[in-house]
Amino acid sequence: MSPRPPADDTDEPSSDEDQSDRPPTDLTQRTPARSWVLLGVVGLVIIAIGWFFRPWLHGLVYTLYTTPLLLLGVAAGALAAWATARSGDRIATVVNAVASDEQTITPLRVGMVTFVLVAFALLPVANAVAGVTLSDQTMGETATVERLDNVDADNPRIVTRAVADRYASNTLNRPQYRVGETDISVVNGTPYWAAPLAPDGLFNMITKGQPGTVLVDMTTQGANVRSVDGELETGVGTIFYRNYRWELLKSQSYLVDYGDPKMVVHDGTQYIVVPYSEPQFHLTPLPHSTPRWGGVAVIDPSGSIDTLSPSEAADTPVLDDQQLFPEDLALRAVGATKYRNGIVNTYTSHEDEIEIAPLPGDENDQPFFVLSESGPQYVVAVEPYGDAQGLQELWTIDGQTGDFERYVPSDSLFGPQRAADLVRQSAPQTDWDRFDPAEPILTVIDDREYWQVRVVPEDNSGIAYVAFVDARSGDVDSFAETDAITAFLSGETPAETQTEAGPNGTDAKVPAVVVRRVAANGTVIETMEVYDDESVEVRTPTNASASGTGNATTRAVAG
Repeated sequence: MSPRPPADDTDEPSSDEDQSDRPPTDLTQRTPARSWVLLGVVGLVIIAIGWFFRPWLHGLVYTLYTTPLLLLGVAAGALAAWATARSGDRIATVVNAVASDEQTITPLRVGMVTFVLVAFALLPVANAVAGVTLSDQTMGETATVERLDNVDADNPRIVTRAVADRYASNTLNRPQYRVGETDISVVNGTPYWAAPLAPDGLFNMITKGQPGTVLVDMTTQGANVRSVDGELETGVGTIFYRNYRWELLKSQSYLVDYGDPKMVVHDGTQYIVVPYSEPQFHLTPLPHSTPRWGGVAVIDPSGSIDTLSPSEAADTPVLDDQQLFPEDLALRAVGATKYRNGIVNTYTSHEDEIEIAPLPGDENDQPFFVLSESGPQYVVAVEPYGDAQGLQELWTIDGQTGDFERYVPSDSLFGPQRAADLVRQSAPQTDWDRFDPAEPILTVIDDREYWQVRVVPEDNSGIAYVAFVDARSGDVDSFAETDAITAFLSGETPAETQTEAGPNGTDAKVPAVVVRRVAANGTVIETMEVYDDESVEVRTPTNASASGTGNATTRAVAG
């Protein structure tokens, strides 16, 4: 008889391992917890790094902050995604019913499409609405005047920015430094092109700060350059942790738009002055923002920062006659007045529409900062929209208070482009492939308007001469000496250097050749004019020069 097979349920006791009361380990529950902890730690590290380097993120953050339509798009996208998740398949059914191909509809896709449609599709419209708002604000705060202020004849603007850069670089004798961006600064009542001395090269940027400021006198044709020495704890053009902008964005207001820094010298002490604007938000008809003047930040040599309101800045002795109003805001506000008759007019009939007048010359964009009899001010010339090049309006903005004034000529005046053409016509002998008319600025002399145009070599090595174009008659007066320029600005007529020409360029007395004596560093030492009825004699000394003889070479300039 065969043995009985063993029963399935045996009486043998189970092993201690099988009888353990410990619950089984659930790895699927531990892994998500660890992942969330790791994700949180990484997120905190990213936030800490972003907070420390927040000055580098300012451009992106400020753009998002001043574009409320993007926030509206995010809200609309989130709402659309939530509605899609709550509706189940109903939205997918509707979409697939009207689409040729079946689409996979997810809340994320619906949210992204909604965000793009709301934010980016309406962004051009919102920008136009912001232009209308800024135009209404500017026109409402602007006084229309019947005459312009006369120029300050004692402080003429002669040297252009590009020439000042060349003068400053040519006289720099510090191999570890370079000349930074120039801007206008008034020192003891005289306007200068001021530029920071910045470390040159990565090693010097790490180890050195800003040692001083270079000043180029803009009221004389020659290279009158001087330096103001003194180490600045926080400078311009230095490594980021010693840079003025880094300190402003770390310790002062973050959600503002800081303008270009300006070196100001007062009683021998250097200051970094930074005007800034701040956004003003509007909800209707679409969410948008417009800029307004926020104030001025002043940084002293020790790195201490004072943030002043516009009224406080105007009352500060250190800032007398300086550029306190943001120049980019001045240009933007004037340019926005093209919307004065509404958005539809701007894109259709263009009635009374203006545009900022384009100008010849290097680095000579508007607005121009000048000193007038009533104080420092910006000037912005505008012309009609399109191909017309006459002067439609001239805007002046007080550099200290930000007050806007608009001058509308009672009769037709030449624009800056036509003024540059008249300067070329008045001197047909000039090689205009080597010279350029630059920086035409409307200047008022004895209540009469002139375009003051500088003629500079193409390499910006100096000022050949300054021409004054009568904005009504087109007559041109040209002067190659600083004294003659200041005399003309004072209302005098210096006959010994005057050259006159009509609009057709006839009867012009202009130099056929301008000879400049240049030092080894490129500085113009002396300028001499040679006219049609004169010649140039160049005498080269020989070994026999001691006996009074020499090798003379004569070149006739005109027959």
